[in-house]
Amino acid sequence: MSRRRVFITGLGMVSPHGTDPDAVFERIYAGESAIRGVDIPDMPWIKGPIPLAPVDLEAGDIIPRGQRIFMARAAELAMVAAHEALSTAGLLVDDKGPESAGVYVGCGLGGAEALQNAYRTHYQNQRRFKPTTVPLIMANGPTSHISMRFGIRGPTMSYSIACASSAISMGEAFRAIRDGYLDTILAGGTEAMLNTGTVGAWHLLRVLATEHEDGPEVSSRPFDEQRTGLVLGEGAVMFVLESEEQVEKRGVTPLGEIVGYGMGSDAYNLTEPHKDGQVQAITKSLSDAGLDREAIQYVNAHATSTPSGDMVEIAAIKEAFGDHAYRMPVSSTKSMHGHLVGAAGAMEAAITCLALAKGKVPPTANLTHPDPALDIDCVPCVGREVPDLEYALSNSFAFGGTDAALIFRRV
Repeated sequence: MSRRRVFITGLGMVSPHGTDPDAVFERIYAGESAIRGVDIPDMPWIKGPIPLAPVDLEAGDIIPRGQRIFMARAAELAMVAAHEALSTAGLLVDDKGPESAGVYVGCGLGGAEALQNAYRTHYQNQRRFKPTTVPLIMANGPTSHISMRFGIRGPTMSYSIACASSAISMGEAFRAIRDGYLDTILAGGTEAMLNTGTVGAWHLLRVLATEHEDGPEVSSRPFDEQRTGLVLGEGAVMFVLESEEQVEKRGVTPLGEIVGYGMGSDAYNLTEPHKDGQVQAITKSLSDAGLDREAIQYVNAHATSTPSGDMVEIAAIKEAFGDHAYRMPVSSTKSMHGHLVGAAGAMEAAITCLALAKGKVPPTANLTHPDPALDIDCVPCVGREVPDLEYALSNSFAFGGTDAALIFRRV
C-alpha cells in the first residue's frame, strides 16, 4: 500500500497563554509562565493556593445557544479551537466544515464539572438533577458537538487515554489519511478539569506541585532538583490534517507535516512510568518515519515535573537516541503552560510545529538547579535559535502506561 504524505493546514488554540498560536509560541519561547496560584474552596485540608494554569474563554457567537446547554467546558474549549482550525485552513464555508472529513478528538475526562455538580446534588439529597447531565459528562461530547456544529459527517472518533489522548488522536488521524481512508481530519484534544473535586483528587494523589518560594508561576520545574510535582492546566488545540493531494488541489500552504507516529505500553504500573514503553514509542515513530535517530534535532519532552517521571523519560531518550541524545536539545514547555492532560499532546505538538517553522527551540523554564542526574541539554531557562531545524519529536506518556511519540517535519 502506498503511503500518502499528511500535512497540517489549520491550527486553532485555546491555551493558558491565549488563543493566537504565534503569540502563544513567542510567550513560551520567552519563558513566560501562565501559571498562577488558585484558592480551592470547600477543601480546608488544602493549605493555601494551588498552582494551576486556567484559560479565559470567549466563545462569542461560535457556539449556538441551544447547543451550549448540552456542552461541558471541555466541549466549549474544543469548539472554539475547532472553529479557528477550520478557519485558518480555509475550510469554513457558510459557517460549516467539509462534510466528508473526520473528527478525531482526545479528552481524558470530559465534563468534570458536570459530574461534580451531579454528585453534589445527590449528596445534598436534592432531586433537581439537570436533564442534561449525561450529555454533559460524555467523554465523546467534544467530538460529537464539533461534528454537529460544523456539519462534518465522516468518522467521529474519541480517544480517552489520559495524558496521551490527543497525541494518539493525532497519530490515528495521521494513519487514516496516510493509508487512504480519509482525505481531511480535524484532530486534536481538549481538557477542562480545574473544578474543585478533580483538583482535590489530584492533590490527594500527591502528584501536584506545591507553590515555590519564588511564587506560583515558577512551580512547574521539569528536570529541576527542586521540582515537587505537576501543575494542572486546561485548554484545547485542534489541527486540520490533509493529504498531499488535497493540499495540492486546494493550493494551500501547509503549516507543517506529520511524518511518524509510534505507540507502546509500559505494562508496568497504573501511575508510575517505565522507560521501556517510552523507548518503544520513540523507536517506532522513527521507524514509521523512515528516519535515523540522528535526524531528530529537537525533542519536546512529556516531562511533567514529577520527581520520578522526568528522569525516567531522560533514561528513555538516552536509550532510544544513544550518543545523539547528548547532541540535541530537549525541553519541557509544561514548565510554562502546565499539564493539559487530554489536550497536552496536541498543545505540545503545536509548539513543536511552530518551533520548526520559526527555527526556535523553546526553553525549559525554571531549570535553575538541574537534577544531579541530568546530563543532557534540556535548554535551561532561555530559548535558542536553531535556524536549520527540520525534524522534531514530541513525547506524550500517560497514566495507565500508554506512550506515544509524534515526529514532525518543517515545510
